[in-house]
Amino acid sequence: MLDWRKALETLDGAYSDATMRAYHCDVQAYVTWCADARFEPFPASAAQVCAFLEAEGKRMAPSTVRRRLYAIRKIHRLLSLPDPTYDEAINLAYRRVRRAKPVRPQQARGLTASHLKRFLAVQPKTPWGMRNTAMLSFGYELMTRRSELVALRDEDITLRGDGTLRVLIRRSKADQEGQGRVACTSVDTAQRVLDWQAWRGPSTEWLFCPIYQERPIDRSLSDTAVKTVVKTAAKQAGYPAEDVRAFSGHSMRVGAAQDLLRKGFDTAAIMRAGGWKSVNVLARYLEYAEQNVWEA
Repeated sequence: MLDWRKALETLDGAYSDATMRAYHCDVQAYVTWCADARFEPFPASAAQVCAFLEAEGKRMAPSTVRRRLYAIRKIHRLLSLPDPTYDEAINLAYRRVRRAKPVRPQQARGLTASHLKRFLAVQPKTPWGMRNTAMLSFGYELMTRRSELVALRDEDITLRGDGTLRVLIRRSKADQEGQGRVACTSVDTAQRVLDWQAWRGPSTEWLFCPIYQERPIDRSLSDTAVKTVVKTAAKQAGYPAEDVRAFSGHSMRVGAAQDLLRKGFDTAAIMRAGGWKSVNVLARYLEYAEQNVWEA
């Protein structure tokens, strides 16, 4: 069998860690299916890929099936093999998958300012509570993705003369080349971050780090830790279980965008503030704000 893992290694540094994990997962799923069906995975025929997509479509979301297809395409290119993925039969197979399982994208519950106030009020007077208070405030005001939030370092923030912080968000899902965007915090949020930094000390350059036995650990938090902080805060604030499930690590970004819309900011201004490149993605967040579905 051709070594697809070695082929993927050539992508290191060109794509984010999350993208690389997805490529490995998707190609492995295809290779495993081929082994069960007694097919050689590479090079693949159009009929073989069609059969795989249709099989995956019975158990996976259409977005995952599409991602699998892109991974198969990438491996064929990396291995300099004839690429079967543009065959019209494959296009039709994927269309059948989408029509058979129409899925409306899931929407994280927006962590709006009213929710944030409740979340902050229940944070304990401990190092963990100090860190989480700063993280929740930062994530909301900067409208960060969770990967952006945990990637921040001390060198990315600057205290301004008015007591606010200037923050450089260096790289994001929509900015793979790292041109970055600049955002600013309120005085209150700046003070929360400064208080956290004062406790944490100079032992790490990561702005938000893990804590073990009341000592900061010199590494960044995982992006899943952001989701845990949000859900734990929701639970501590007394939200019912279904609401806790609806909050996610993306909720701060969603809620801040919804609040800006309610305050009268237009879509272009919100896109600039949050670093969105697609108005379609932002529109899904804002429709709930317009309908007041997620009001506290």
